[in-house]
This record gives sequence, structure tokens and C-alpha cells, in this order.
Amino acid sequence: MLANELISEAIPPLKESDSIQKALDRMDEFRVSHLPVISDDILLGLVSDDDLIEVADFDMLLKSADISYSRVSLQHNQHIYDVIKVFGESHLTVLPVLDENRQYLGVINMNTVVDRLASIASIKEPGGIIVLEMDNRNNSLAHIAQIVESESAQILSSYITSHIDSTRTEVTIKVNRTEISGILASLGRYDYHIIATYNENKEQSGTGDRYDQLMNYLSI
Repeated sequence: MLANELISEAIPPLKESDSIQKALDRMDEFRVSHLPVISDDILLGLVSDDDLIEVADFDMLLKSADISYSRVSLQHNQHIYDVIKVFGESHLTVLPVLDENRQYLGVINMNTVVDRLASIASIKEPGGIIVLEMDNRNNSLAHIAQIVESESAQILSSYITSHIDSTRTEVTIKVNRTEISGILASLGRYDYHIIATYNENKEQSGTGDRYDQLMNYLSI
């Protein structure tokens, strides 16, 4: 899934001829804290509500206001994982998308990314979640998949979380069964260290909730 497939058509850009008040009203309407400003389909940058509310006269036009623009943008052919990374690094609520000629195509709303991520990561599918901790050199997803399949189950999605200055890695898998006791027993027989399990009925470990798992996914 690429950036141009994630564009939110409902959010229009601002123009330099728009007033501060119009920009703030539009941010409030779409519940975002940033909006792109364009001129003849060329991106000038992103403005933030924090900067706009500092302007004394809300009737002032954007082109006349002393505000700084963020220059962060995405290319139309960047993968959704790149999109997630830029969102995480920039802490913006929308990201502008440009074509190969640097012309403005539209913006991506973070909410759209979360919805699409839920579909490609099988987050919406019923199943159980298992978090394993293992040595960096022994995180074979192929072997884990074999163990899961030996219990007549399948891995719907997986991701790896590495920690700085650590030789340990967390591997999170989602399987297509909510009853995962057999899978856990099989993983235990191969000395896999299970640090958390989740299913649709209750959380069986105190290491975090599903929101934390999603946030970990977004930080890859």
C-alpha cells in the first residue's frame, strides 16, 4: 500500500489568501492540528494551530503572517511503513503527498493510516496475540510458524521490536485462534520465553494492552 492510496480527499489545502481564522476553523472541522498551504499546486509547507493562535489578528492572511512552515512531505510512491515512520518522527497530524514533479496531490490523515494498518496487519481479524522474547540471533519466524501450524493454526501477522543496547528481541504474532493454550504449550516445549498473551476475552499478562501493541507496531 502506497502513500497515494492513503490520501484523504475530504481535507482541502489552505491558500496564502486564506485568513488565520479560516485556517483554524478548518483544522477544528477536520480535527487536525496541521494543514498544508499550497500555491498553484506547489506545496509551501504545513502550518500548525499552535503557531496560528499566536497571531494577534485572526483576520490576517496567511501570506502576511509571520509564521513558519514545516517542510515535511511524502512522495506518492512511498510505502505505508515509510508513512508510519514519518508520522512517528514528525508528530504531525497530516502529511502532504507530492508527485514525481513535487506537485501537491493531497494529504494523509493519521486516522486513515490506523484504519488501513488495521486491515493489512489483521488487527480486525479474530485471534490471539502472543509476545515472545528471544535472543537476536534466534528469532526465526519460520520456526515459530512451524510450531503454530503444528497446532492447526496460522499466523495472521507478526512484527519484531528491537531494543537499543540489548541482545534481546520481542516477537509479536497474531494467530487465527482465540484458544491458544496448545500453541503456548508447544512454544514452551521449544524453550520460547512467552512474556505476554492476549485474546478477545481477556488479557492474560500485565505487560500492556492492545493499544500499546498498536503503538509498538507504529514505532517500527
